[in-house]
Amino acid sequence: MRVTIADVAEKAGVSKTTVSRILNGNLDHNTPETIKTVLKVVEELEYRPNALAKGLKSMKTNVIGIVLSNFRNEFWFKVLEGVEDTCKEQGYNLMICNSDGDPKLEEQYIKEFQMRQVDGIVINPTVRNQSLYEKLVANKYPMVVINRKIPSIHANNVVVDNIKGGFMAVNHLLENGRKHILAITFKHENISTWQERIEGYQEALTSHGLTENFYYILEITSLRKANQQIKKYLVDHAMIDGVFSTNNMLTLELIEALKKLDKKVPEDIGIVGYDDTIWAKHINPPLTTIRQPSYDIGKESAKLLINEIKSKESPTIKDIIFQPELVVRESSQEIKMID
Repeated sequence: MRVTIADVAEKAGVSKTTVSRILNGNLDHNTPETIKTVLKVVEELEYRPNALAKGLKSMKTNVIGIVLSNFRNEFWFKVLEGVEDTCKEQGYNLMICNSDGDPKLEEQYIKEFQMRQVDGIVINPTVRNQSLYEKLVANKYPMVVINRKIPSIHANNVVVDNIKGGFMAVNHLLENGRKHILAITFKHENISTWQERIEGYQEALTSHGLTENFYYILEITSLRKANQQIKKYLVDHAMIDGVFSTNNMLTLELIEALKKLDKKVPEDIGIVGYDDTIWAKHINPPLTTIRQPSYDIGKESAKLLINEIKSKESPTIKDIIFQPELVVRESSQEIKMID
């Protein structure tokens, strides 16, 4: 049977109120001997407070939820590590859900979090549940939007400067002698990250005096078709000598496609990917990437959310923009160095 606070009180020879005070850190009204006795009994009986009952009483459960839209992307592993470490430091537990880009699943998870009285959520949104997001904000439900932007939503937002990241990637390829640069991205009108990276791509070309005639943009319709689409595009556009991949899963498909086409990197085509994954420096040749501070993104998101949960006043909404970093490796080597 489950051990109760009454069991602890009876064995320690004190009242339930005394046990409750000690477990909640209120030690002023008890002697060191009483505190020691109660904590010893708690350990012996392996007593665990009922988190739900405690949450109902205080209107807090000390649990936050996170809803991701794509758990297959390695980027999220480090983000989750940052969120989880912050939760541990602040005394919170974490519940994780993956919507897999499905707005119906996303809505279901958010409603379940609310039903379970989760104190607040971090959300990497599908950006296809506008009325739900608006309702969360209107009800002042603690929320942090991460990695993507939701139009017209006044909520805490933690993102990376994706325009700058796209610019840095393409500018690097141009400075290394590449003239016909393909940008590969997912076709998704709702997602701000990929749109902004393409905007950075265009700004880099413009800064080098290149017009829209030099825009080569391939929008992938699904990951399953990516390899086939990339191969076809490169065959149809033989002049391509550089590729900027806006997503690390697309980068893997690109590398596979280049092998099948017998294209050499960086001799024939220079590559810059997005997200400095574990495998980026170990492939042949090592991959030049745009690094995002994923751990810090997770950490800051959790801190923002917990501060909002704890705040007794309406907190100031914050937009936090982290800066990307260009990590140069062999895949984007300068053309004259290869020659």
